[in-house]
Amino acid sequence: MDKIAALSQILEAHPTDAFARYGLAIAYAADGNNDQALTEYEIILTQTPEYVPAYQMSAQLLLKTGRQAEAQTRLTDGLRVARQTGNAHAASEMQAMLDDLTS
Repeated sequence: MDKIAALSQILEAHPTDAFARYGLAIAYAADGNNDQALTEYEIILTQTPEYVPAYQMSAQLLLKTGRQAEAQTRLTDGLRVARQTGNAHAASEMQAMLDDLTS
């Protein structure tokens, strides 16, 4: 069973499992299915808005697909959440990405 099928099966039983959905988003992106990956990230951020890695990885994918304005918004939101949850490492990385976008 491939990663996408395995993770989809986990999500059938546990649809709010942010870690499994994050893995699914990464697997879709690795397969070049960026739209589906972004959809999975959106689901994570709707169901589990404190899941900081989803902000950062989705912003990177948005940048890769030429959607700078959306990436900037995602990074701004992610930076706020990272600071609220005490995730200094992710906050630092997202701030650097945001600085690169706005300079």
